[in-house]
Amino acid sequence: IYVYILQSLIDNGYYVGICKDLKKRLEKHNKGGVESTKRRKPLRIVYTERFGSYSEARQREKEIKSYKGGESFRVLVN
Repeated sequence: IYVYILQSLIDNGYYVGICKDLKKRLEKHNKGGVESTKRRKPLRIVYTERFGSYSEARQREKEIKSYKGGESFRVLVN
């Protein structure tokens, strides 16, 4: 299971999510199949982490979202 951060090439905004297959998930985002990013495509992956379980990944996703926009978030995407 992966936690990933996408960056929009339109507005430079970010999206944090989790998935099993990064390639398929990125394709879905870029084809407009994800409501929250369909107006912000194209998107590119700027960060990933891999976890052994969904619960670990979900916890990390929440953690990343909690400091989105702060210094800890900038460290991840740079």
